[in-house]
Amino acid sequence: MIAEFLTSGITGASLTEMVIYTLIATHITIVAVTVYLHRAQAHRALDVHPALAHFFRAWLWLTTGMSTRAWAAIHRKHHAKCETPEDPHSPQTRGLKTVFWQGAELYRAEANNAETIARYGHGCPNDWLENKVYERFPWQGVGVTLVLEFILFGFPGVSIWGIQMLWIPVLAAGVINGIGHYWGYRNYDCVDASRNILPWGILIGGEELHNNHHTHATSAKLSSKWYEFDIGWMYIRLFSFLGLVNVKKVAQRPRFASKGQARLDLITVQAVINHRYDVMARYASSMRKAFRAEAARLKQQAQSAQERSVLAKAKKLLSIDEAKLSNAQRAELEQLCAQSALIHGLVEMRRELRVIWERTNLSKEQMLAHLQQWCDKAEQSGNQWLQDMSLRIRRYAA
Repeated sequence: MIAEFLTSGITGASLTEMVIYTLIATHITIVAVTVYLHRAQAHRALDVHPALAHFFRAWLWLTTGMSTRAWAAIHRKHHAKCETPEDPHSPQTRGLKTVFWQGAELYRAEANNAETIARYGHGCPNDWLENKVYERFPWQGVGVTLVLEFILFGFPGVSIWGIQMLWIPVLAAGVINGIGHYWGYRNYDCVDASRNILPWGILIGGEELHNNHHTHATSAKLSSKWYEFDIGWMYIRLFSFLGLVNVKKVAQRPRFASKGQARLDLITVQAVINHRYDVMARYASSMRKAFRAEAARLKQQAQSAQERSVLAKAKKLLSIDEAKLSNAQRAELEQLCAQSALIHGLVEMRRELRVIWERTNLSKEQMLAHLQQWCDKAEQSGNQWLQDMSLRIRRYAA
């Protein structure tokens, strides 16, 4: 009887049943992190009913030992100081290996920074449970879970507990904070290095869509394209139907008029500014298409190994915001522009387009005048890609 208890606990569960339990338990933890800690607490994208919030808080205490206030503060600081030395976990400054393998240590170090908690931890739960239980006894919660799972499953329960303890440090701290700022695809050319790891956010609750999130940080929905799936948003919709969640903000997709305006107005300017990341993403796509159309001619004209090397890197050079290019990459971009008048025109017009919303001293009327001039210039350039972009800009609607 003792041997049976040690191998399967009081439940007598089979290996398959233990695997199913582990997957369900770790998935609930992911849902608690993405819905409650991330979207509700850190970004205020939704309000959570007290009953559901208390469940999430208790579950996170039992399965992670993380403080709501500390988690939200560290994440807010990550957004405020993204990709700088002050970012608590940027692979761009600390290295991918460090963030992937030591993400939990970076979190704990920042959680001990009283200045970070005081500055970025506002608005988080501050009741008796939080102060006297969850924050005061962070490791006792996971200790309770260890005992319970040993009783339920015997020694395999210890392994289940170990997997739970690694789930968030590896997937959230390592994969999202590390790989999510290093590898993947980008829908939007936002100012940081965030990337969508996969278009289907299932295993990590939708957090795989990290570039979308950094572009629209206060959106409760992380998917953006028709082919992307955010399982966290699916749960939010379910909780909303049950009256347990109130969604406050979702990123709006750009809307387009059926016909572009010959003379732009302030409404169009505001729509373009609101959707500037979409504008620049479309522009980057146009540049890549233009390069593909030019590639054969440029390769025939390339005479040196250096010119051929630059052509091999062209798609990447044209996809990255110039502000994020290294000095060597800027030199390569200038060489690419020297090889193609078409690419040179696209690069110059991209610079002029960004200026419209980057100059904070411009009034709306001045922005309108600049945008109108840009569209007129694009349409008179004889460049098909610029002409198509101008027509698209003219169709942005409120």
